[in-house]
Amino acid sequence: MFGGGIPFGHFPGSGRGGSMPAEDVDTTKLYETLGVDKSASKKDIRKAYMKLSKTHHPDKGGDEHKFKEISAAYEILSDDDKRAQYDKYGLEGVSGDDVGAAGGEDLFSMFFGGGRSRRSAGPRKGPSINHPLKVSLEDAYNGKTVKLAVTRKIIEGTPTECTACKGQRVIMEVRQIGPGMITQMQRHCDQCKGQGQQCTFKNERKVLEVHVDKGMLHEDKITFRGMADEVPNMEPGDINFIIQEKDHELFKRKGADLLVVKEISLNQALCGFTWKITHLDNRTLVIKSQPGEIIKPEMNTKEALPFVKVLPDEGMPSKGNPFVRGNLYVMFRVRFPEDNSLPENVIAQLRKLLPEPDVEEEYDPMEVEEVHLKEADLRSFGKGGAHRESMEAHDSDDDEGGARPVQCQQS
Repeated sequence: MFGGGIPFGHFPGSGRGGSMPAEDVDTTKLYETLGVDKSASKKDIRKAYMKLSKTHHPDKGGDEHKFKEISAAYEILSDDDKRAQYDKYGLEGVSGDDVGAAGGEDLFSMFFGGGRSRRSAGPRKGPSINHPLKVSLEDAYNGKTVKLAVTRKIIEGTPTECTACKGQRVIMEVRQIGPGMITQMQRHCDQCKGQGQQCTFKNERKVLEVHVDKGMLHEDKITFRGMADEVPNMEPGDINFIIQEKDHELFKRKGADLLVVKEISLNQALCGFTWKITHLDNRTLVIKSQPGEIIKPEMNTKEALPFVKVLPDEGMPSKGNPFVRGNLYVMFRVRFPEDNSLPENVIAQLRKLLPEPDVEEEYDPMEVEEVHLKEADLRSFGKGGAHRESMEAHDSDDDEGGARPVQCQQS
């Protein structure tokens, strides 16, 4: 599977093939919990759940354990894939899934009081395989279908019981550790690699169509159930393609919202600007400021926040509901003239045009001190003057090697 072998683990064997459910699997308990038939529709299941959850909710005096059973049963039976697994393999078929309603409680303990053996409930699920899938922001916006070829290992023929370990997966060894002293140790069977059964494999090449839905997020998972390598006595695991969203040169994404940073000159900030961009679906947008609108360096808030405007409904499609879109935020950075000084004629014109010009202070240059500012870095704030370390070192030198106090001599 993309170069991966079969990751054998410590899984109990029951002597049955991985594709055959146990004969004594219980596939009715969840339906009985909700009080519906196995042929019940999703609507009937939801209706039964809503009725029972109101009666047994702990906040209304109901039994908490019963409420957990009802919630877990509904979560499994309302999901088509989980329901199909349960109908075929019982609770064992869904025990590896994330059933949040169980609150972390073991499903077998919840419904059978821990008295039912997991071994007789059906085959466990084999390990899943995760593969990263790099997706551009354009693909996440528009959706995309990618065809990927994978190679999986499948069992050839019928597995047979390992002759070395007799299907126990481990071999017991007796070792002498001293005169008259022996110890018994167990190790994985090398012949069957700890599976308890022997079989041969062959490679099978599959071409999977991976659908990237509109609005999918970074780290979202696209699952192909039962498509991982086959393992004796286990249901094949899943192949998961994990979305890895690539950075975009213009847009930054957070949820369904997009952010762009626009640098404008002081002239554009005061007199207006026009900006043409290409959106993720190749539409051309021309963003213009309103007549007389001023773009400020910062928002008029207590905190020093960048100046931001928003274009509603021009963000990403929402996952699961692509017709609802997020917003497009534009964060402005006002670029002041690069020169450190302006010509006198330009200054005179700006004083006439711009509001709130400077008011000259009246003073006598012979009586006050005129000073001028220099460029600085705010990160140096607090580091001026003599450093504390050097002062303490100076004081230490005075204490150890400085001049001794003069003593007065009396006659």
